[in-house]
Amino acid sequence: QVQLVESGGGLVQAGGSLRLSCAASGSILSVNAMDWYRQAPGNQRELVAHITSGGSTNYADSVKGRFTISRDNAKNTVYLQMNSLKPEDTAVYLCNADVWTGWGNPFLKNYWGQGTQVTVSS
Repeated sequence: QVQLVESGGGLVQAGGSLRLSCAASGSILSVNAMDWYRQAPGNQRELVAHITSGGSTNYADSVKGRFTISRDNAKNTVYLQMNSLKPEDTAVYLCNADVWTGWGNPFLKNYWGQGTQVTVSS
């Protein structure tokens, strides 16, 4: 079994910064792409940032220039540095990862974390 655990959310004023972390643990052979999504009440879940195992990144237009995704492959951890936060960034932020698991019989499976709340006050 594999678990993704997010941390780092909280309440911050507009213009402030937060750094989210998501650590993958369990029966991991390797981790492919890792993503951050967010979901605000009444809205669909949206992809915020994506990073491949090689470090290539993509961002939603709404966060380009403000958010930075990075990863530590040795720790199976992905980060999201969020700067110049806006009230519209308020949402539950969820980690997603494609993980090779299954010792002796490897297979690729997609996992979600439970999410961490980010609230930006105006």
